[in-house]
Amino acid sequence: MSETDTARGVTGEDEVVDLCRELIQIDTSNYGDHSGPGERKAAEYVAEKLAEVGLEPQIFESHPGRASTVARIEGEDPSRPALLIHGHTDVVPANADDWTHHPFSGEIADGCVWGRGAVDMKDMDAMTLAVVRDRLRSGRRPPRDIVLAFLADEEAGGTYGARYLVDHHPDLFEGVTEAISEVGGFSFTVSEQRRLYLIQTAEKGMHWMKLTVAGTAGHGSMIHRDNAITELSEAVARLGRHTFPVRVTKTTRAFLDELGDALGTELDPENMEGTIAKLGGIAKLIGATLSNTANPTQLGAGYKVNVIPGEATAHVDGRFLPGHEEEFLADLDRILGPKVKREDVHADKAVETTFDGPLVAAMQSALVAEDPAAKAIPYMLSGGTDAKSFDDLGIRGFGFAPLKLPPELDFAGMFHGVDERVPVDGLKFGVRVLDRFIDAS
Repeated sequence: MSETDTARGVTGEDEVVDLCRELIQIDTSNYGDHSGPGERKAAEYVAEKLAEVGLEPQIFESHPGRASTVARIEGEDPSRPALLIHGHTDVVPANADDWTHHPFSGEIADGCVWGRGAVDMKDMDAMTLAVVRDRLRSGRRPPRDIVLAFLADEEAGGTYGARYLVDHHPDLFEGVTEAISEVGGFSFTVSEQRRLYLIQTAEKGMHWMKLTVAGTAGHGSMIHRDNAITELSEAVARLGRHTFPVRVTKTTRAFLDELGDALGTELDPENMEGTIAKLGGIAKLIGATLSNTANPTQLGAGYKVNVIPGEATAHVDGRFLPGHEEEFLADLDRILGPKVKREDVHADKAVETTFDGPLVAAMQSALVAEDPAAKAIPYMLSGGTDAKSFDDLGIRGFGFAPLKLPPELDFAGMFHGVDERVPVDGLKFGVRVLDRFIDAS
C-alpha cells in the first residue's frame, strides 16, 4: 500500500479481497513432510505487508523453507494482558483437475474468492492483515498489545510452526493471555431474525497412528494361516465400523441447548441420527464432536502379487474428546486386538475453555453491531488447530474468524474439500467485525 493509497483513504474492506487472492496464489501446500513449496514466500509476503505500515515483523525459519512471521503492535495500555491473533499460511494439497477454478488462481466468480485456503485459512490471514493495515495507516492503536503470528505447518500438526515458536521463542508471546484464530465466528442461519455465530471454545485431541501386524512371509500359492494382511485388514475393518459411545462435554451441551432454543426443539445427543438431521449444513462439523472417532486413512503391504509379505501397516486418524483420552486408547486396544502394534505418528491434547468473560462479550457486541440478528454460541471443533500449542503457554484460545455466510453455502464441506471458496461480502463483513472486536477487547 503506497502513500498515494493512504491519501485516497483506502480501507481494510477495500483491500481484503486482493490480500486474500494474493495469499491463495502463493502455493503453500503441506504434504506432511518437507516435499512441498514451504511457507517462506508467504511469510515474506506477510512481513512486507506489515512493514509497509510501520511494524517490525520477524521471520522465523524452523527448517529450510518452513517459515512463520510474528509482529507485535503496541497498544494504548501496554500494562494490560496482550491478545494473540494467529493464523496459518500452509494449506492441504489440491488436485487442479478436480476444481471448477484452479485452486491457486484466487479467481473471483459467483461472488466468491476461489482457491485452496479460501476458508482454511487465508481468508482470516487476509482479514487480519487488512484490519491491522487500516488501523495503523489511520493511527488507531488497539486498546492493548496485539501479537500477530502467521504460522507454518498447522496442517501437519504445527511442529515447524506454532510448536517450534512455543518451544524455542516463548518470549514472543510474553504477556499474552487470550487468542483468536480459525474455525469459529461463522454464521448458521436459523431464520432471517436469528443467525447463530459459532465460536470455537474446544477442540478434540488427536492420535495419528501407525498400525503394524507382523506375519509369516511366504509364497502366494501356499496356504498361510499367519497372513499379516488378513489380520490387519480384519482389525482395520473392526475399527472403521466401530461406533464409539456418545459423550457430551460441557461445550457440546451448551451448543445443543442454544441451538435447540433457536430451533424451538430439543436436541437429544443420545439420538445422534435425529440430532444430526436437524443441524443442516453444520452437521459435518458437529456430528464428530459427540464421540471419539478413529478413521482408517492408509493401508500398505507387499511388493509382489505372488509373495505374502511379512508385515502390513495402516494409518488411522484418531480424535478424542476432552477428558476422554484414556477411554479412547483403551477402546482402540480392545478393538484392534493383541496382534496389532499401535504407535503414534503425531499426538496432541484436547483443549476446552469456558464461554464467558470480556473477550466473549467483545465478540458478541462486534457481531451484533454488523448483524442485528447475530447471537454468538460456543461449539467444539472435531479437528485441531495451533491453539493446542499456545495452550501450553497458558493462552486461552477461541476460534473467531467472523464470516456472515449465505445459508445455502456448504461451509463445512469447504474445509479440505474441492472448490473451496469464501464469499467476497463475507470477507468484508469479517473486516468490519474484527475491527470492532479489537476496539472492544
